[in-house]
Amino acid sequence: MSVEQTIKAAWEGRISGCLLGKPVEMISMREGREGLNKYLSESGSLPLRNYVRPMDHEMIRGANKRCCLGLMDKAEADDDITYSVLGLMMLEQHGTKLNTDDVARSWINLLPVGATFTAERESYLKLIEKSDMAYQFGGKRNFDLEEINNSDYNDWIGAQIRIDMYGWVLPGKPKLAAELARQDARLSHRDCAVEASAFIAALCALVPVSSSREEAVDAALSLIDQESEAVAAVKIGIESQGKDPSKIHDFYGDMSPVHSLNNLAVVVWAFLSFQDSFDEAIGETICCGWDTDCTGATVGGLIGLDKQSIPSLWTDPWQGRVNTSIAGVGELQLEDLVKRTCALVESFSSIKDLD
Repeated sequence: MSVEQTIKAAWEGRISGCLLGKPVEMISMREGREGLNKYLSESGSLPLRNYVRPMDHEMIRGANKRCCLGLMDKAEADDDITYSVLGLMMLEQHGTKLNTDDVARSWINLLPVGATFTAERESYLKLIEKSDMAYQFGGKRNFDLEEINNSDYNDWIGAQIRIDMYGWVLPGKPKLAAELARQDARLSHRDCAVEASAFIAALCALVPVSSSREEAVDAALSLIDQESEAVAAVKIGIESQGKDPSKIHDFYGDMSPVHSLNNLAVVVWAFLSFQDSFDEAIGETICCGWDTDCTGATVGGLIGLDKQSIPSLWTDPWQGRVNTSIAGVGELQLEDLVKRTCALVESFSSIKDLD
């Protein structure tokens, strides 16, 4: 398979998985796995092997409702997609020398504060408060990152959804992909959330060059801090392969539905458990609950990298139209995103992985 096919499938998988989980995200967060699956059942969406069927619900409205089956004509703007595009833009500008200050300046210049949530919103507000205008345009940083990434949400999932692109453009270079993810993640997150991000980026870099999904997961796991709680989350996902995910829910109990760890375990579980069907993989990911659009996007992108083809059932409804919240960007075309991403793969092909 060509690089173009792989990258196209990664984009298609990530976007489709995100759009599948987007309508029911708030139901999952507010009503839990039971409420989520009650809605899916009553709307005639189970087994979930296509986009969610629309049914009246107070938490499904606006852009979320427009992601339902029969109501979709484009990929609605979502932070899981916006951050992937922003990652592409940052790499186009800074290459693999991208650092945390570059990410911070990109947020200030390109990312509306209204497109940020939880940890990102808290860090953004502190960034504006503590930086001067010179910093925005490349001036010296006059604050510590620890002042920026200190919030009640800095172990949540936000960083984990921002970093797929670092692995996509660096196939076979997982250490460099993981380090770029850490540079990005540290702006808003700490500890396990940073290492969870590094794991996903490394996994994205490993999938296209590994003989099996299991091999890729094991190799990515070896590249993160072994003292991190993210290691346990990955191992729970591995141990749950092919089993009902109840063990994951039991282990994480009442943890926030947007925490990095429980959702990381779901991603690993789904990626390993459903290797024959994209439909089944992202469908069961969403049915597992917690942060449905985020896990759907991550699993969808990983499977795209592996299978290198996404069924047209998932891609036809959004017609290659990709909306973002990035200032001055708006709607993009999938074809253009694929070309730009492939150009980076080629540009970075001669770069060696970190020692």
